[in-house]
Formats: sequence, C-alpha cells, structure tokens
Amino acid sequence: MLTAILSEIMGQPNALQSFNELLEIGKKFVQQGQIENIQSFGSGNINDTFLVSLQGIEAQSQILQRINTNVFREPKLVMRNMRIYSEHVRDRLDKDPLDRPWEIPRILPTIEGLDYFQTENGEFWRSLSFIKGSQSYNVMENIEQAQEVGYALGMFHNLTSDLPPERLDNTLEGFHITPRYLQQYEEVVAKIKPPHHTKRSPEVNHCLRFVRDRQYLVHILEDAKAAGKLPLRTMHGDPKVNNILFDRRTNLAMSVIDLDTVKSGLIHYDIGDCLRSGCNPAGEDAEDWLNVRFDTELCQGILQGYLSAARSFLTEYDYAYVYDAIRVITFELGLRFFTDYLAGNIYFHVEYPEHNLLRSLVQFRLLESIETQESVINQIIQSSK
Repeated sequence: MLTAILSEIMGQPNALQSFNELLEIGKKFVQQGQIENIQSFGSGNINDTFLVSLQGIEAQSQILQRINTNVFREPKLVMRNMRIYSEHVRDRLDKDPLDRPWEIPRILPTIEGLDYFQTENGEFWRSLSFIKGSQSYNVMENIEQAQEVGYALGMFHNLTSDLPPERLDNTLEGFHITPRYLQQYEEVVAKIKPPHHTKRSPEVNHCLRFVRDRQYLVHILEDAKAAGKLPLRTMHGDPKVNNILFDRRTNLAMSVIDLDTVKSGLIHYDIGDCLRSGCNPAGEDAEDWLNVRFDTELCQGILQGYLSAARSFLTEYDYAYVYDAIRVITFELGLRFFTDYLAGNIYFHVEYPEHNLLRSLVQFRLLESIETQESVINQIIQSSK
C-alpha cells in the first residue's frame, strides 16, 4: 500500500501541503515502473530527503530531494557542479579503476530529460540514484571504520586532484571562509543588544565568552591561503561521517555522498571536518555535552586511511596545517550553530528551540578536548606521513 512519512518536512516557507503533491513530484523522475512507497530518509540539516521505492522493479529505489533554496540560492549551479564532478570522476575511474567498488550517485533525469524539476511556487527538486547494499554511520564504532572514512575522503580528494577548481561555480558565497562566519555572528549579536530584555542562561554566557576568547582561530587557514601556503583545490564541503557510505557486505567505504557543497576551496576544511565529526564518539547532538571528547585513536585511524589515498599530492604545508584545520572547523561549526540559535534557528533544522545551542556547546567542548591533546594529535600527524 502506498504510504509516506511527511512529519519531517520543514525548513522552507513553501512546505508541501499534501502527500499527493509529493507523489506527483516523485513521478516526474520515474522512467519505468510505479511508485510503491515514499518515506523520509536520512538526517540532513538542510535539504528535505525522501526514499522512493518502485513497484515491479526488483529492489530499485531512488532518492528524491527538495533543495533548500534559502541556503542554495542558485540550485542550477549546484547541479552543474555535481555534473562536472561526476563526469570527471567517472572518467578517472574508467582509465584507472580502483581495487574495490566505488559508486558515484547518478543524477536521474525527469521524463522531459532535465536533471531537476521546479514547481510553480519555486520549489526545486532533484532525484539521485540510491546506492544499493550501502549503509552509513553517525559515529565511528571502531578503528577499522575510521580508517575507511579517512580513505573515502582521501579518495575523493585524489580523484579530483586534477580537476581544475576554477571549473566549479561558487554555489555558496562565503561557505567555509571562517572569518565570514565571525562577521555574521557579530552582526547577529549586535542586533540582540541590549541584553536586559531577557535573562541570559549560563550556557549562552559560556558560548559568548568562548567565541570572544578564540576569535583568533578564524584567520589561520585563510591567512595561509593568502600567503600561498595552501592552494585552492576541489573540496567536498561537508565530509561528515554520515556522508560516507559503506558496503554492507565488505564493510569497506564505497561512496562519498551529499555533493551539494562541492566547490573550489581549501581541502583542509574537509580534512578538519572529517576528523571533527569522526573523532567525537558522542555525536553532534550529545545531550551530555560536558563529557564530549576528541578520540585520538579514531584520529589516527582516519589520518592513516586518508593518507593511504591522498599522500601523493600533499605538500609539507598541507601537513603543517592539519592540526589547525581541526581546531578551525570545529570552532567554525560551533560558531555557526550558536549564531543560528541567536538568530532564531533560521538555517539549520532543529527539533526544539535550544537544539542549536546544544550543538554549539558540543562543538566548543570538543574544541577544548582537541586543544588539551595538541601534542598527541601532532605526533599522530607526523607519524602518519
């Protein structure tokens, strides 16, 4: 029986009004067979994602996504970058196949042959192939998984190391330019002053002090870029652990997904983000934020896996800025969560009003753990070369 789970549709003014509308949009991307089931899928904070199952076609499914155009204001350019990336990587793999299966999500066309569908009220939809036999994790369970996560990101960078970054459009102005996020934060804080209208919680005061004390972090990677130490390359932009797909049968990484943020940038934001998310066993939404810690064993596993695939194109400067990359991206994400909380939760999906505040506390606590283990982390980086 045809069913759908629509409870997680949120985040945009033009929310779907009925299941029938969702069904009609899904049909735009179905070339053969009929839709049997549509359900919410994944745990993304930005886009609305659904898994579409088809009748009469054995084990076939596809991903249907509504792009959040409040975030991605030029969604056609997002699709263009995805096509450029996909075609480049497929050409690389055709010429030099890997010793394991490696999947690139395919863009599925509409019945009119377009790679997106836009509704009359401006909603932007696309459909991607569902990678069968795969699974993802929100946190790493062991060192072997950590090594595979690192390998996946290293292979992503390896396969795009010869893709000229200037071919990619800048689909998110200011994305992973850490000083921009500090500027946005300062603008939001200025708007909510004076503070006497509401009593600030101890948690809010903690975050305000934390940001004030670590503002110096925001310029480290951008200064290195300006000095010519770190070049522009093709970056993924959001290589969190749950954007790495594992083969259920072999437990090996088989794909890197969520390609909306693929663009020109510093791969150190990727490296740092992968380590930030992968080395936090408690996860981004840990309620007991005071006990959040950065796991150096998982760090070692991720770096070993990453360098096994990426060592060939890295420079001494690249190695020199890995530790700073972990700190900068952790601070950046905490700053973004806290800014969104102060602004009224307008960017990230939230389940309750203080959700982004908790997320920021988790990241700031993680950064403290990173800083207390600086010598250990640097030893891991040096030993992994």
